[in-house]
Amino acid sequence: MHINYWWLFVIGLVLGIIRILAEQPKRKRKKRKSGPKKSSAKPIINGTNHRRSKTCRPDDVILKSSLNDLSGPEFERLLALYFRDQGYEVHEVGVGGNDGGVDLIIINRRGERTAVQAKCYADHNIIPVQTVRELSSAKRNHNCIFSLLITTSDLSGPAKKEAEQFHVEYWHGGVIEDKLKKWEKWNPRKNKRLI
Repeated sequence: MHINYWWLFVIGLVLGIIRILAEQPKRKRKKRKSGPKKSSAKPIINGTNHRRSKTCRPDDVILKSSLNDLSGPEFERLLALYFRDQGYEVHEVGVGGNDGGVDLIIINRRGERTAVQAKCYADHNIIPVQTVRELSSAKRNHNCIFSLLITTSDLSGPAKKEAEQFHVEYWHGGVIEDKLKKWEKWNPRKNKRLI
């Protein structure tokens, strides 16, 4: 008995094509919903939202604002002003998000480049280890030698260990506030209203 193998090949080919077509995701129609739009706020970390505004007030207002009153982009701008005043050349890379893990690149007088990631979180939100890993990787993408993570809060225990292992310098809330207090241009008391 002679079996024609050519037909088996054609049947297998047709069944394979049908299977591929059946597995392709179907396009979903967008449903129009009435009512309020979804919030574009950042996801909640450790129980609370962190600041989300992508707008930035003028520099003179930022220099008179406390760290708790700053949005993420304003905190980045404050750091840019601080580092410029300290003699660094500053490139503002990712103002307000989509930064790939680096907000500022600061270059000292010797030409050494440092990748800076700024995190403006409430005191009880801590920086996870993932942020340290992202900065450590991102510094290479920006041709930087050093990396610096600056936060208004603090790093988690694992994040601190990772920062030490990958030589990521970090300034927690107390350190950055101390540095800013010594800087004559930052004076949040001027912004407080008298009652």
